[in-house]
Amino acid sequence: MTWLEALLLGIIQGLTEFLPVSSSGHIEIGKALFNIHTTDDLLFTVVVHGATVLSTIVVFWKDIASLFCGLFKWRNPETNRINDSTSYVAKILLSCVPVIIVGLFFKDTVELFFGSGLMLVGVMLLVTAALLTLAQFLASGKYSIRYKDAFIIGIAQAMAVLPGLSRSGTTIATGLLLGNKREEIARFSFLMVLIPIIGENVLELFSGDFLSSSIGLLPLMTGFVAAFISGLFACKFMINIVRKGKLLYFAIYCFAVGLTVLFVLC
Repeated sequence: MTWLEALLLGIIQGLTEFLPVSSSGHIEIGKALFNIHTTDDLLFTVVVHGATVLSTIVVFWKDIASLFCGLFKWRNPETNRINDSTSYVAKILLSCVPVIIVGLFFKDTVELFFGSGLMLVGVMLLVTAALLTLAQFLASGKYSIRYKDAFIIGIAQAMAVLPGLSRSGTTIATGLLLGNKREEIARFSFLMVLIPIIGENVLELFSGDFLSSSIGLLPLMTGFVAAFISGLFACKFMINIVRKGKLLYFAIYCFAVGLTVLFVLC
């Protein structure tokens, strides 16, 4: 992979991470369009996801700081109940359990999906479109996120490791189908990814894969910077579109792209 190819894929990752259209699926499509071949698909994916996580931290730093400061207050003295920040962080941690299990025990299986071809991407884009359509018409928006909701949304996030199955789309759609409020699930969806991706980047760093990667340090760094800058732009200017619940437009887009991919392959 050259630095220019990494730049293009990094931009694709950053622009598609925060919209429910599957960044991993678009990266696979980008590789096919630009004829990019690499054996370290998961490593590059981890790097550019780390960049978009960093852009998430930059955009949501006030929310994160507030949660961190409130975390150690434990109980609200007025209600004698668990502090809202403590409860919210606990739900985020609970949502991370399924994806951590997948990462620890099924990492080799997950790696097989990356670079396995566009057929899976096309099918999963259609699944993403179906989920978004269901969420658009069946969401009630009555409830705040409960602990059981957090765990089920975490399972959805673990399933979204498949290229073409949008992580944000899957988690937001799942939350909406569970009856959660739109603005709450949008915020929760973007914050819940921080711990798994940061953890994956730390594990990759200590495993030494960054030193032995066939991609090279320059393309990895180029992809990281490109994904961070484009992700920062996308997060600031496009996240409100998701929060407003205009999921049907994204469903139509995913349906069209998925069908196009399958049509070309057939």
